[in-house]
Amino acid sequence: MIRRLFWILIGAALGVYVVRRLSALASGGSLGERARDFGAVVRAGMAEREAELRRALDGEGDPAAARDLLENPMTDRDR
Repeated sequence: MIRRLFWILIGAALGVYVVRRLSALASGGSLGERARDFGAVVRAGMAEREAELRRALDGEGDPAAARDLLENPMTDRDR
């Protein structure tokens, strides 16, 4: 009984290991790399939005466009 349980646990552990390795190879990188890439995209978007808001608040350009930017934060690229 214990011997069977041992081999079942070994098989389950081996199965988990193989699935994790195959999914890592198929995804093109580790979870850490994908998280860093996602963080870089988020930071770039935040910087772009901050620049838009600074231009609107500093009074550069058309005042109506600045008001629209502040009142309607969703732009065409976000929809």
